[in-house]
Amino acid sequence: MNPKEQKREYRIHQAFEVGVILKGVNAALEIIFGVLLLFTMRYADLLTALVQNELVEDPDDFLARHFDKITHILSPQFQFYGALYLLSHGIVKAFLVWGLLKEKIWAYPASIAVLIFFVIYQVIRIMQTGSVPLIALTVFDLTVLWLIWHEYRLMTKHQKS
Repeated sequence: MNPKEQKREYRIHQAFEVGVILKGVNAALEIIFGVLLLFTMRYADLLTALVQNELVEDPDDFLARHFDKITHILSPQFQFYGALYLLSHGIVKAFLVWGLLKEKIWAYPASIAVLIFFVIYQVIRIMQTGSVPLIALTVFDLTVLWLIWHEYRLMTKHQKS
């Protein structure tokens, strides 16, 4: 490999590490929020009280009106399933990030499969909602997916030689 190709591969590897670390941060946040939802079942009550106070002060408050709509769906069952969803996502992602950072060969195809599943789900949600943040997350996930695939290809190539 010539020096120019080595430099390119080094930059791709750095991008891979940054992407995986960001996925790890995302996993940690999902776990934290999942635990918070699981152990603070009064969250909906607190949010409702805050929103109602704000609406009393300013009935036209944009954020309060929108949060008021959300509080009606925050039942204890919704919070419990939301907590389980966040915890399961976070734990799976954290486990895969650990495997990728430790260069465990099994983590590469497993991460690719999980990210493909997430991307398919996100594309379906984008078609339903048109969510711009979800579009950005999907682009990020596709980039990380390519980086994982690239690293996996290099690892398997080096193992064969």
